[in-house]
Amino acid sequence: MAQMSEKDREAVKKELLDLNNPVKIINFTQETECTYCRETRELMEETASLSDKVSVEVYDFVKDKNIADKYGIDKIPATIIMGEKDYGIRFYGIPTGYEFASILTDIKMVSSGDSGLGSQMKEYLKTLNSKVHLQVFVTPTCPYCPAMVVMAHQMAFESINVKGDMVEASEFPHLTQKYKVMGVPRTIINEEHFVEGRVPENMLLSQVKLALYNNKK
Repeated sequence: MAQMSEKDREAVKKELLDLNNPVKIINFTQETECTYCRETRELMEETASLSDKVSVEVYDFVKDKNIADKYGIDKIPATIIMGEKDYGIRFYGIPTGYEFASILTDIKMVSSGDSGLGSQMKEYLKTLNSKVHLQVFVTPTCPYCPAMVVMAHQMAFESINVKGDMVEASEFPHLTQKYKVMGVPRTIINEEHFVEGRVPENMLLSQVKLALYNNKK
């Protein structure tokens, strides 16, 4: 079943027209007991079909456990956007609504080989030697969420020590409760530190530094 209208398909095709390098989408799914797994898989397959530079691989979360473990996938639906290597870019839950723009932005970023981050952030990430895990909780109707998701993914693209997750809040209520997500976007940094709302790049950088400083105490 098509997840995009013909109008949307044409718009996405134009967005993906000038890709430079190949991009791979990896989707983890299962046929039963997974809300939006089928829809997410279909959306990723449809997206990949609109550009000869984008390919898609689909794996069963249970049957292909060794592959899921290889990529550190612990919940589904899960989607990875990668190029020649895995940059740590993850989507957990269906990236629809405003979040579909994050998928397209990530594809173009990976294909171009440039994160688009500012020089201050890039310089910091070059010297980063601590692990940073960013979990950005979102909903499809949140217009401010994609900016935070993309920023987390840009950071993951720049540094092997950063992993950036989009987490669709309503699909993972146990995580929403664990991290006390009352509004979105809410960005969790290394489990204990958080950032509320959409913030500029320099503010996220300062919060990452603070989280790492607190972790060392």
